[in-house]
Amino acid sequence: MAVYAIGDLQGCLESLQGLLDHLRFDKAQDQIWLTGDLVNRGPSSLATLRYVRDLGDCVSTVLGNHDLHLLAVAAGRGRGLRNGDTLIDILEAPDCDELLAWLRRQPLLHEDADLGWSMLHAGLPPQWDMQTARRAAREVEAALATDPDALFAAMYADQPDRWSETLIGSDRLRFSINCFTRLRYCTIDGQLLLKLKGPPATAPANALPWFAVPHRPTANQRIVFGHWSALGYNDTHNAYGLDTGCVWGGALTALRLDNAAPGTPIHFKCPGIPGVLIND
Repeated sequence: MAVYAIGDLQGCLESLQGLLDHLRFDKAQDQIWLTGDLVNRGPSSLATLRYVRDLGDCVSTVLGNHDLHLLAVAAGRGRGLRNGDTLIDILEAPDCDELLAWLRRQPLLHEDADLGWSMLHAGLPPQWDMQTARRAAREVEAALATDPDALFAAMYADQPDRWSETLIGSDRLRFSINCFTRLRYCTIDGQLLLKLKGPPATAPANALPWFAVPHRPTANQRIVFGHWSALGYNDTHNAYGLDTGCVWGGALTALRLDNAAPGTPIHFKCPGIPGVLIND
């Protein structure tokens, strides 16, 4: 059995199918982990969502910011459709409710203790250990299952930008969502810098990639993540970034997880979508 983690799809179904053919993926034996952002910006968001859902138990995925955006729009919450969104086909599909119900059940954090790997879409703040991260993920997932309208109504803001165990209610949930689905940079003392999106070479002096903060409690856990196409493939600090910009003509990247050490990443060249220049 092979286990591969694959970066952000964003509706690029043909690239996913091409990569899986290249890997000789066998759904009866192998498994794939998807780092979130299954939909949006690419040409085949509806087909991608159906395809991943229909793979069944051989696929594990986490929610990304574009996935939550879809769920919020469908609930009539948040900021509505934006220029460049490719979500209308999903919202008008006869099986829309079934697809969104499946998507709402996906976690923010996926772990496999036997493999020694964890997966999330964006990042973890340096104040969290894995136990705290696990608890925060389960809190958001419970809110998504029980009262998604309230969650989406309060989801869109950048504050609070520092973790405290005293955070409660929508502030606590929003902070956790921002970490799991939006985080790239923070300060050394853990302030989230959510406006920053570029590569580390362009970042201000006080901004560190979340995984590069010294002495973070999760440094011993191998983590795969997506979300940061400007970073490209990353394999530093036990953090493996797999978003290599498929939707804008980069590559769809896979990394094998079931060997003793991660192997060489496999990059499948993608055609890209005209006019799509960044992945946020």
